Amino acid sequence: MSNHRTDKFIAIYQKLSKENLHLLSDIYAADIHFSDPLHEVDGLADLHQYFAKLYSNVIECTFDISDAVSVGDNAFVYWTMYYRHPKLSNGQQIAVAGHSKLTFTGDKISLHKDYFDAGALLYRHIPILGSIIKYIDNKAAE
Repeated sequence: MSNHRTDKFIAIYQKLSKENLHLLSDIYAADIHFSDPLHEVDGLADLHQYFAKLYSNVIECTFDISDAVSVGDNAFVYWTMYYRHPKLSNGQQIAVAGHSKLTFTGDKISLHKDYFDAGALLYRHIPILGSIIKYIDNKAAE
């Protein structure tokens, strides 16, 4: 169950790229607070800069939205991010599942918090560190 505000967010995220970052202003309030396990950003200008840097460092980055639920001024969006980074996993595609909590003020998002496994996103794909993490995972499973 979603609504027009959530549908607009989904539509923009499914086509977001470094060429159309201006679309962020269509869904985010000027005073947006964005956070994920690795970053925290305040304000639309800084969010735009964060996304510009993110997209400049990856070969590709796309989102597959699997579900969305809206309750009042809050929405919960479940997704899988697919990305390729030249320095991670030899540039092969990496998939990371996560979800976002969005809080709307009027028609714009004022709070966006992403939840995902930072290890699955990044650490497991760094050559030496990834091997260490996999070793620890295997030992913990014994």
